[in-house]
Amino acid sequence: MRISTNMTYHDFLTNLGTNATNVQKTLNQLSTLKEVSKSSDNPLLVSKIMNLNVSLGQNDTYAQEIKDGISWSNTQDGALASAKQSLDHIRDLLQNSANATTGPDEVRANKNEIQQEIQAIVESLNTNFDGRYIFAGKNTTTAPFSVIKKDDEVIGIQYNGTKENLPRQIADNVQVDLVTNGDKLLTIDGNKEKNLNRFFNEVIGQLTDYIASSSEEDKQKFGTDFLNDIDEFASNFVNVRTQVGTIANRLKAASDRSDTEKLNLTQALSERQDVDVAEKYMEYQNQMLAYQTTMAMGSKIMQTSILDYVR
Repeated sequence: MRISTNMTYHDFLTNLGTNATNVQKTLNQLSTLKEVSKSSDNPLLVSKIMNLNVSLGQNDTYAQEIKDGISWSNTQDGALASAKQSLDHIRDLLQNSANATTGPDEVRANKNEIQQEIQAIVESLNTNFDGRYIFAGKNTTTAPFSVIKKDDEVIGIQYNGTKENLPRQIADNVQVDLVTNGDKLLTIDGNKEKNLNRFFNEVIGQLTDYIASSSEEDKQKFGTDFLNDIDEFASNFVNVRTQVGTIANRLKAASDRSDTEKLNLTQALSERQDVDVAEKYMEYQNQMLAYQTTMAMGSKIMQTSILDYVR
């Protein structure tokens, strides 16, 4: 088979182009530190990298939701602890008022302090996190609790929020409901008779009656029964706080899993996307050697003329 000069030139130029392309590709990989820069480089690998990036993006979104939920729960825990302290102080004041040696003036002072504590409870439960009220149900932009006044006297608490909890998506098909139904704090197990607003209304009314009458019979009414009732409401606050703590623990566990998943996804992405600089540089050196050798051979081939054949 006769090999023509044209065929030799064609093969040389083809090999030179291939070597130049390889060198250029390796240079791009070294400069960007990425295995591929466009989908045509390796469609399957690019598809896997894109999927990993999507998974990392979802992981970051869920991680932020989890972080927000933990901070939300911690804020709720602090608010409930403060409200519980106010209830405990009200109990002490009621117990003091029921004492046989306590007179009308001291009962009046206790009543005023109880009204202050009622307002303190409202302020605690109206705590907001990042501009959102934590016990307002789904209506997080409006303060859920307000004091009820009659003749400029605080006589109770009103709830203005909704009765739903707020859902938080923390993973694929995994949802956690934050305890945001503030009505649970005023009503025990949905029993309308066991309502904190009604309780405060009765307490203030009974204290007012005693101050006006100084009747021992009126004083006895806000003794044992009221103390038992406020213990139930305090216990209810503790139960809600326990629920909040349980959710916080679940979110912390989810945060640990999210961190581990992010680490695994990042490692998998790095293995597919990032180049091994030392290995890639050696590959570049070999490709440059092949390219330079091709160029050297080409300089000899291209110098061939008709005179070489005449000789």
